Amino acid sequence: MTSSRIPPDDPIARLAELDARALEAGGAQRIARQHEAGKLTARERVELLLDPGSFVEMDRFVVHRCADFGMGENRILGDGVVTGHGTVDGRKVFVFAQDFTVFGGSLSGAYAQKITKIMNLAMRVGVPVIGLNDSGGARIQEGVESLAGYADIFQANVLASGVVPQISAIMGPCAGGAVYSPALTDFIFMVEKSSYMFITGPDVIKTVTHEDVTKEELGGARTHNEKSGVAHFACPTDADCLAQVRELLSFLPANNHEDPPIGECTDPPDREAPALDTLVPIDAMKPYDIAGVIEHVVDDGYFFEVQQHYAKNILIGFARLGGRPVGVVANQPMVLAGCLDIDASVKAARFVRFCDAFNLPLVTFVDVPGFLPGTSQEYGGIIKHGAKLLYAYAEATVPKVTVITRKAYGGAYDVMASKHLRGDLNYAYPSAEIAVMGPDGAVNIVYRDEIAKADDPLAAKDRFVAEYRAKFANPYKAAGLGFVDEVIYPRLTRPRLIDALGLLANKRLENPPKKHDNLPL
Repeated sequence: MTSSRIPPDDPIARLAELDARALEAGGAQRIARQHEAGKLTARERVELLLDPGSFVEMDRFVVHRCADFGMGENRILGDGVVTGHGTVDGRKVFVFAQDFTVFGGSLSGAYAQKITKIMNLAMRVGVPVIGLNDSGGARIQEGVESLAGYADIFQANVLASGVVPQISAIMGPCAGGAVYSPALTDFIFMVEKSSYMFITGPDVIKTVTHEDVTKEELGGARTHNEKSGVAHFACPTDADCLAQVRELLSFLPANNHEDPPIGECTDPPDREAPALDTLVPIDAMKPYDIAGVIEHVVDDGYFFEVQQHYAKNILIGFARLGGRPVGVVANQPMVLAGCLDIDASVKAARFVRFCDAFNLPLVTFVDVPGFLPGTSQEYGGIIKHGAKLLYAYAEATVPKVTVITRKAYGGAYDVMASKHLRGDLNYAYPSAEIAVMGPDGAVNIVYRDEIAKADDPLAAKDRFVAEYRAKFANPYKAAGLGFVDEVIYPRLTRPRLIDALGLLANKRLENPPKKHDNLPL
């Protein structure tokens, strides 16, 4: 870390020279290669993510400690990761950005210490941590010290979980043990065609299982957004990815002791939506897009959807009601009739737990015919996975407001933020059907003998279906028992929800003291 260019008796000049050297990173040639691959450099990403001029770098002069394999003569200031803090829309965040131009972004012991330092500081001061990942993995020359570094980061991820929001942006390779840090964070963004995540790469897979697969097919952005559910967002470019990270942060509090940031609302809180009176079909078998319901209700029709491409039979995401950020969960009748299956249950459960950890009220739109039947679901553990969603809603102490738009059948009615899971305010549309099962299935059981003995079984069944629907498949039986607080005109959904959230703003509810729960993993 010495240079003949630095006047030994001029400390200001020495600092300027070292600063300049740190900014060089892996050199102009490697930076050019990064740009040719359609990727920004680590420092360019940090500057784009944060408010202009707000970044304060830490540990700029840290270098690795390895003297073997010729590494002793090859030390670069910063050692392949840029760390520090800045602001996003004026709110403090900590950030680290892995620099692929320096040793391929590979992680050393010193590199890991830089990351864990800012994570520990973030927990201490209560601000989010954003990781921009672009690394070839562990630095082989350092052996176990590099592995220990990963474990230190994992430990920090676990301790920070539920304390401050943790966001990972995968903007290049992320393989082997490196994938577990993003997996422990709250949200994962990926950049299409330039990022990938996997435990073992295509070459190892071909050797072991004889499968031919590309990096993109195995662990690209589309794979993890559509098939595995590992990632939450797929973005076309680095710039779009960083803009989406900023947007996500606008809904979140800085830590688990703060409320989400309430913004100015120009959309009238008492605005009615007449279109909702006819948007939900009365025919329970007819599909409709629940996203349309959400957009008619939330501020300015803006719904920031999470995991849009995965388990499409349920929607999750963030919106604002009267300027107040909320987490939204909604069954989607357009896909699998809105049934809950394994993927939908796990997707929604983790989102509900995140919202509960960070004081985001939960608004749930229910149109669910039940859990998806079939051997693949039973063998896959739908009992256990469905219980995760039940557990998440049951343990949540944040305000919970539920709107039953149409079907709410069987155990799925219970699971979807019902009154029985400490739902605070539960509404239903006049079209709601709340029952053990749908009328057609119910009469086949309850009136089986009568239908079989009838002169015209089809006419008898139709009569019994109408009778069952009048007695049970409507919201008034549940409302009469206090399980639904109010049957509302659909057009009034927005003012009712905003009023409910205002009423519940100071809600206080605690779970019994315990070391930790035993969620059915």
